[in-house]
Amino acid sequence: MRFKGLDLNLLVALDALMTERNLTAAARSINLSQPAMSAAVARLRAYFRDELFTMKGRELVPTPRAQRLAAPIREALVHIQLSIISRDTFNPAKSDRRFRILLSDFMTVVFFRRIVDRVAQEAPAVRFEFLPFVDEPDELLRRGEVDFLVLPELFMSSAHPKATLFEETLVCVGCRTNKQLSRQLTFDKYISMGHVAAKFGQALRPNIEEWFLLEHGLKRRIEVIVQGFTMIPPMLSETERIATMPSRLAQHFAKTMPLRIVEAPLPLPAFTEAIQWPALHNTDPASIWLRRILLQEASRMASPRETPRNRRRC
Repeated sequence: MRFKGLDLNLLVALDALMTERNLTAAARSINLSQPAMSAAVARLRAYFRDELFTMKGRELVPTPRAQRLAAPIREALVHIQLSIISRDTFNPAKSDRRFRILLSDFMTVVFFRRIVDRVAQEAPAVRFEFLPFVDEPDELLRRGEVDFLVLPELFMSSAHPKATLFEETLVCVGCRTNKQLSRQLTFDKYISMGHVAAKFGQALRPNIEEWFLLEHGLKRRIEVIVQGFTMIPPMLSETERIATMPSRLAQHFAKTMPLRIVEAPLPLPAFTEAIQWPALHNTDPASIWLRRILLQEASRMASPRETPRNRRRC
């Protein structure tokens, strides 16, 4: 089909090329042969009067013109998918929808286990794909490549709709054999002790407590950096190191590991976990259904303050 001289099928090809950055993979993703995809690239170049891609090894590198085209094409295709192709009704019991969700290991363990268990009862064919943190999560939302981000609200942009889930606090943790935690943890001791710190994405972005310390001109002695909160407890075992992590996750690990939980000796702020979804998904019945479940389960989460933050596990 042509629209003002442009074969609209070529937009699907260009979107696949921008996503995969590889001719063979892009062709496979939209069920084209490699020669057919090569022909599509030639027609795209002729229509837009631009090379659109150059080769760097086996990777296709988009030109500035291709980069400018990528966002509006992706938005148009997602809009067609949700508004025209998709059915108006959504039946969870019969759906095999796959939800792609970007979230931390903390939220996977303490919250999304609940969601998966509940959805398995209400919609047994619905699937989840959990994605690790990336450096530009807003880009995934803009392109409609994820259904939800689950992050601290302070890290979210205002470009897409969002909703709050629950509040979380931070605590200090260490091995129960750590003698320095047998007494009250002072601020000076906290700063001087060796730390395990969780950072995220390829850029190793700091988490909330490190943002707080940096804003106040404070610096810890970080001995180990891990890419996720769930990797912290093994790095504390039988050492004198300490770490800062979400209270609910610390309580979860303390049930099965020799972890001691103490109150942080500095006023680390509480933070709010939230969900965010692409603006184009705002009226998508499947997205609305899962949002309702997420908010309902979040309302049932016990407050981390219900368990004393300064209790010690021996």
